[in-house]
Amino acid sequence: MSSSSPKTIFVTGATGLVGGHAVEEALARGHRVRALVRPTSDVRKLDEWGVEKVLGDLEDPAALARGAEGADWIFNCAAKVGDWGTLAEFRRLNVDALRLLLDAAVAARVERFVHVSSLGVYEGRDHYGTDETTPPAAESLDAYTRSKTEAEALALSYCKDKGLAVVVVRPGFIYGERDRTVLPKLLTNLRRGTFAYFGSGEQALNCIYAKNLVEGIFLAAETPEAVGQVFNLTDGEDVSKRRFVGRVAELAGLPAPTRKIPLKLAKFLAVVVEGGARLRGRKDAPIINKARYKFLGLHLDYSIAKARKVLGYKPPYGFDEAIARAMAEHAPPARGEAPSPAPAARG
Repeated sequence: MSSSSPKTIFVTGATGLVGGHAVEEALARGHRVRALVRPTSDVRKLDEWGVEKVLGDLEDPAALARGAEGADWIFNCAAKVGDWGTLAEFRRLNVDALRLLLDAAVAARVERFVHVSSLGVYEGRDHYGTDETTPPAAESLDAYTRSKTEAEALALSYCKDKGLAVVVVRPGFIYGERDRTVLPKLLTNLRRGTFAYFGSGEQALNCIYAKNLVEGIFLAAETPEAVGQVFNLTDGEDVSKRRFVGRVAELAGLPAPTRKIPLKLAKFLAVVVEGGARLRGRKDAPIINKARYKFLGLHLDYSIAKARKVLGYKPPYGFDEAIARAMAEHAPPARGEAPSPAPAARG
């Protein structure tokens, strides 16, 4: 499905993984893109693509108003992410700043507002085909997912109370080209030999390739029946932690990790280590905490049947092709080839 006429799309988080792919796809579909960028952002890709830039950040109402003015759609791909930090820190950017963006969208009378949330809003337990009829958790394991739960409720309230055509998409663990965080960190741990599975590693991973997610975002923008609804989004196939990590290691020319921490021990350590770190006021995440246990230890299988039915969502890329594309920039040089030069530092 595609829109019948070109749209003007205001994208937040445009220099990040999801927003960057959303911008790229929008341009490929013939849309006009306007991107919110901070003064310190690396905008080389946006400049290469000829994207209109709005200088400012999520807490700048004037910049948000400039971005929203005349826009048909807004894709909110920006968020403070991570598995460490206070609830106040996450709320500031994921909830309070979102309210400013929603206000700008209402004032500009945009046609559609797609908010990128997270499957992390569900309760921190094993999931087997959980769908959108299960409500978000009132209490989450970490500040990030709690803030995302509150952000969803806020966005949907603007649909109910102010007539803004909001759609919420809930992606799982996102990977893709130009990832500056997840794959690089995983590769560092694999090279150091410090990676360990929690339990067998056969637990499901709720992963989604960035380009599959962007397909879902566009369907959410284009489908009339989507307004006021939430949609789980994943790659739509069974991918275990072991399959994901093992494939990354293989594509990087590294041995597959074999170290395992018993599941009960990992859970105990997550609680104890996190508690100690918080008592000491530690600013960076300890090597094990409750959020990482949730990611590595729990079985995270979510249904995307609703997205398939209402949106017509069919992930364009299967996992094997998607991870190969995502890892292409990290792959070792072929035998006889010189290594690629190191990339320039990012701002």
